[in-house]
Amino acid sequence: MTKPVIETTAMIAGMRPELQDAEFAFVVWPHDKAWPEGTRASCMEAEGLSLIVPIDAAPAGAISMKCITLRVHSSLEGVGLTAAVSDALAQSRIPANMVAGYHHDHVYVPSDLAEKAMDVLLDLQQGAGE
Repeated sequence: MTKPVIETTAMIAGMRPELQDAEFAFVVWPHDKAWPEGTRASCMEAEGLSLIVPIDAAPAGAISMKCITLRVHSSLEGVGLTAAVSDALAQSRIPANMVAGYHHDHVYVPSDLAEKAMDVLLDLQQGAGE
């Protein structure tokens, strides 16, 4: 197990974005219904239970998203990685939904913009390593 990275520039320089093949959707899910196989995350909100599910488990018309995992083992106490990633994507007009796990951060972007998002994140990473 690697030691978590806490310094901002080191997190960005080492983020190693990795585009996942699968497509997902953010949905509101009934409390009494079993979660679909392959559910990636959940969030209990005042309005209901939100899940990130495989696109084929989502209702028709759901927005297809792809997940980019930032492979750096970022510290939960680290400051600036999420801000840098979301700012870079915003400057390129790419919507981004961030989900933090214990070991890695995950960025969900519209499927049709996923390759462009990868280019933006690789440029950001390269710039931090210079």
